[in-house]
Amino acid sequence: MKEARLYQVLENKKVQCNTCAHYCILDPGKAGICGVRKNQDGRLFSLVYGKAIALHADPIEKKPLFHLFPGARALSIATVGCNMRCDHCQNADISQMPRDRGEIHGQELSPEAVVNQAVLEHCEVIAYTYTEPTIYWDYAFDISELASKKNILNVFVTNGYLSKESLAAIAPYLTAANVDLKTYLDDTYKKVCGARLSPVLNTIERMRSLGIWVEVTTLLIPGLNDSRDELKQIAGFIADVDPGMPWHISGFYPTYRMTNRPPTSPDSLQKARKVGLDAGVHYVYTGNLPGDSGESTFCSHCGCRLIHRMGYQILENRLQAGHCPQCGEKVPGVWK
Repeated sequence: MKEARLYQVLENKKVQCNTCAHYCILDPGKAGICGVRKNQDGRLFSLVYGKAIALHADPIEKKPLFHLFPGARALSIATVGCNMRCDHCQNADISQMPRDRGEIHGQELSPEAVVNQAVLEHCEVIAYTYTEPTIYWDYAFDISELASKKNILNVFVTNGYLSKESLAAIAPYLTAANVDLKTYLDDTYKKVCGARLSPVLNTIERMRSLGIWVEVTTLLIPGLNDSRDELKQIAGFIADVDPGMPWHISGFYPTYRMTNRPPTSPDSLQKARKVGLDAGVHYVYTGNLPGDSGESTFCSHCGCRLIHRMGYQILENRLQAGHCPQCGEKVPGVWK
């Protein structure tokens, strides 16, 4: 165990965790909603520091991040645990392990070892992903600090439920994030995810104000968050924050505790993409639909295809120093 950085000592040996937006207040011996941060005799400890449950080299497009170093390799890392309990979680076996099974597994791996592995595998990026990086924030912070010294980028793939304190602290080392915006209804967040909408919206806005590149993902679930009105609300929020902020709309497959809904149809994904574009979001992508034109990047000014993708593979990249070669339009993102 490692003592957490972000917490406040209260009376009677209670502590308040300031790492995520739940701001759990814990009695001695109790763990937070995430199940991996525990009050031990008036001190808060991380139970997953240095315990990697997954470590893989992936294409950056898999995160998905389409406007950051296209084609780059990202060393993806996770521990067990999450601060949400989404019924449709695609990695529930590890994200919900502490809650469902009362267990914490992982390979002992120091921050130095993670960074060395990224160098060994020629990864230009370290992605904190698969589960929720906020719950292993102390581990991610130490890795990201070391990685930055070797000019390796750090990215969060996150549900956006960070505290303002944890985001401010890690911002100097965080280049980009893909934030899940699961729904635009607070009641759905509470019922399906055990969380609230407003902290996620606040995180997206704070990240952009801190200079962190942000892309947003929404998993389109039939009958839950796929109404035209709700999609227009999500698109309107993104366009208001920054119309150049990409929106990934991905297809749902029945899993975990949500097996009573059908998979998302290709037609629904394509219609949702059109809603986003019509609302003024310049870059809207379809996910889990290999071969669809919505995987590729098009110039928002002249319509020229700039990056041709098939799945997670780059077939063609025509960007010239982040600009369209046809009309010269600057494309927002983090480019080599």
